[in-house]
Amino acid sequence: MIWLDWLKKWKMTNLQINAQFLQVTLEFGDADKDAAWEMYIELLTRITTQSLDTADGDEKTALDSIYSLFPTTRSIIKQHGRDSLQFTKLAIIVLNQIIRPFTAKWHRLSVSGAFADTAQRLVFRQELAALQADLRRYTGMLGEMAGVEADLLLLEQAETSNADVTVR
Repeated sequence: MIWLDWLKKWKMTNLQINAQFLQVTLEFGDADKDAAWEMYIELLTRITTQSLDTADGDEKTALDSIYSLFPTTRSIIKQHGRDSLQFTKLAIIVLNQIIRPFTAKWHRLSVSGAFADTAQRLVFRQELAALQADLRRYTGMLGEMAGVEADLLLLEQAETSNADVTVR
């Protein structure tokens, strides 16, 4: 599979990527898989993929968690080095084109007191929900890269037929 087909599969074609790069065949080495697994777990356990109910949570804490993906990603890239090149390519594109615009906008607004305004908090949560949709797709891509058999994103989503089942 080539990069273009993989991005289409995950509905991530809105990313701006060099046309020549899109024709490169995807081959994930062990370092890519290990790095993808680490990032996959980071994303699964943060507000990046978990819904933030309007009555719960704190916008500044959510923003800080999303911003912390920058040092987390850098650390994973450094740890796995040059051998995780496919992971690195995807991670840097997502950081710069999906996460950075959101954090840059909301950091500036939060410093100027936006989270004290109910209307601004609502806008933040709406934009967070849109970001989460992209990050869920990214998380799915990482799961595939890591070779995860079942998407753990679906683990907590109740199926219609089992909606009344509670495991304790």
